[in-house]
Amino acid sequence: MYRFQRLKLTTKTLHRHHKHNHCFFSQAAAAVIETPPSIETTLLDGLPKPDPLDTIFAIPRSDSGKNISAKERKAGRVPSIVFEQEDGQHGGNKRLISLKKNRIRNLVNEIGRPFFLSRLFELDVRPQFESDEVIEKVRVLPRSIHLHAGTDEPLNVTFIRAPSHALLKVDIPLVFRGEDISPGLRKGAYLNTIKRTVRFLCPADLIPPFIDVDLSELDVGQKLLMGDLKVHPALKLIQSKELPVVKIAGSRVSEKKSK
Repeated sequence: MYRFQRLKLTTKTLHRHHKHNHCFFSQAAAAVIETPPSIETTLLDGLPKPDPLDTIFAIPRSDSGKNISAKERKAGRVPSIVFEQEDGQHGGNKRLISLKKNRIRNLVNEIGRPFFLSRLFELDVRPQFESDEVIEKVRVLPRSIHLHAGTDEPLNVTFIRAPSHALLKVDIPLVFRGEDISPGLRKGAYLNTIKRTVRFLCPADLIPPFIDVDLSELDVGQKLLMGDLKVHPALKLIQSKELPVVKIAGSRVSEKKSK
């Protein structure tokens, strides 16, 4: 039985528990494919709902290259690219933009890097940041982010357009709960976390902010597989269903004392 109502933490709190940890480059989304009409895209009760869209403001950038990027960073901006849906995984048509560094840094610090890379945003492109003129407003998914190895400052971000009809490959973060009542952990075993994200092919309107993983019934030696994860039926697991996600490992305390 799915017991999502027991999860009383706010989304922001959950994100802080799973922030990035010295992982400096990641692919989050690949090609965009149109959603077949047969796929059910209605939100379901008991499953995490997509987060409300936050806005990221951007200005167009006419040139690219190492020197241009260095100048942008010196000016407090992050050089970025928005790939078009038709050919996102190979480059294809693209828009060069720059973002405010403080905005990206604050987002990544607040919600955590894995959650940033699996969350939709509204990209608001204007001639200048303070301008009232809107060049384009488009929903996007961060595809990758490159952080400075020493300071975690954002160096560049890549986005891919995420219209409602799109299917995207997304690494969804896992949020573990029930450790305090897990039979195995209460016996003194330890939690072996094998995966912290799992890749799914997701309709753009149904990308969950996280996948809830219930550990409350796991005993010593038991594990959860990717196929055990409770997600919307429209999400398609890209990896094998038999791959483990988490395991309760180790012997019981009473067994250790008897040796």
